[in-house]
Amino acid sequence: MTQNQWTKVDDYVVGLLSPSDSVLDAALADSDAGGLPPINVAPNQGKLLEILAASHGAKRILEIGTLGGYSTIWLARALPAGGQLISLELDSHHAEVARANIERAGFAKVVEVMVGSAVTTLVSLIDSGVDPFDFIFIDADKEGYPEYLRLSLALSHRGTLIVADNVVRDGEVIDSKSTDERVQGVRAFLDLAAKDPRLEGTVVQTVGSKGYDGFGIFLVK
Repeated sequence: MTQNQWTKVDDYVVGLLSPSDSVLDAALADSDAGGLPPINVAPNQGKLLEILAASHGAKRILEIGTLGGYSTIWLARALPAGGQLISLELDSHHAEVARANIERAGFAKVVEVMVGSAVTTLVSLIDSGVDPFDFIFIDADKEGYPEYLRLSLALSHRGTLIVADNVVRDGEVIDSKSTDERVQGVRAFLDLAAKDPRLEGTVVQTVGSKGYDGFGIFLVK
């Protein structure tokens, strides 16, 4: 199996089950034009997030890592009437691009993009006593994953589903001696999740247009 074949399979699956969508295509085009890195989830992965959130009946969604709002739009499509999504983004330019994409998609009234350090914003949300979230998607700097998980748990309730992207890292996650801080961040995140009695979950390896990686999926008991 090769990267070329993985990409062809992704293209086939996306073409069959998630055909071209002008809103999402425009979000990617404007993100590219704005100079944002092409590290968004793949279309079939975005659809998976939508299905997971919708099947979970998520009314309140938290996203850590907005980028250009591509995954945000997928998740917003899962919201029922009266639902809300809060997305956290460090970079103000990324947030500006994301807000425009989200507004064009028709979700400006239900999605709030908060700019600043995710840790600082998460602590602020906790301190303000916001209602817990039903679904949390973590897709930001991997070094911060352990702290994002700790703080996400404080914003969760029994039944909250926490999904984290990029936790396999081309298989490097098994290398305990890796000098890559992103790998060590993911390893610390998984170790924390494994030891926390409030969580049960698994990691699903993925291959496709985005290469070899995987999602961590955890349920708050």
